[in-house]
Amino acid sequence: MLQHSKYNGEIVAGSLLISESRQIARLLLDGADDKKWHRKIAVENILQKKSPKSSERQARLIKNRLSMMNAELWELIINGSFETATQAILAASIKHSHLVGDFMDNAIRQHWQTFTKHISGKDWEDFLRTCAQIDPKVDAWSANTRMKLRQVVFRILAESGYIENTKTCLLLPVTIVPEIRAFLLNNNETYALRCMDVTP
Repeated sequence: MLQHSKYNGEIVAGSLLISESRQIARLLLDGADDKKWHRKIAVENILQKKSPKSSERQARLIKNRLSMMNAELWELIINGSFETATQAILAASIKHSHLVGDFMDNAIRQHWQTFTKHISGKDWEDFLRTCAQIDPKVDAWSANTRMKLRQVVFRILAESGYIENTKTCLLLPVTIVPEIRAFLLNNNETYALRCMDVTP
């Protein structure tokens, strides 16, 4: 239902999934073939999920995200500090899902510019109305899908430090770590950098 859209709803499968992303980054860096991939995800259950189906769904989401970036970013996810890994995964998530990026670039940026300290469910609904003008398929999303997407996007913002938590939704200033800023600049990832660079 959410495929073939500018606004990729695949993120309902999970938020940043930091520890899981480090595992998947290792597989990508190792050039794991389909056989090894299946063994690690479905048999050895390296993501430590309750069912193979859940493991495969989250592994697919993370792989799709990280595959949009190169091995240099995978190295930062594996070997960088927790903050560096978090921002690296956020950058990949933004490139993978414009729902995340555009919400940051528009709603979060506007709130900082107007000194509005919190984001809300209303901000999300207003944002989706704007999205629907760009991609009419957004209007076909059910209320449940819209709610789940909001929960995941707000959780991503909390995990990456842009809001205090998903209850208060208080905006917090974020400084992009030098390694991530350098990676984004050197690889011409201008969209992800702009979306992340929204706080004063």
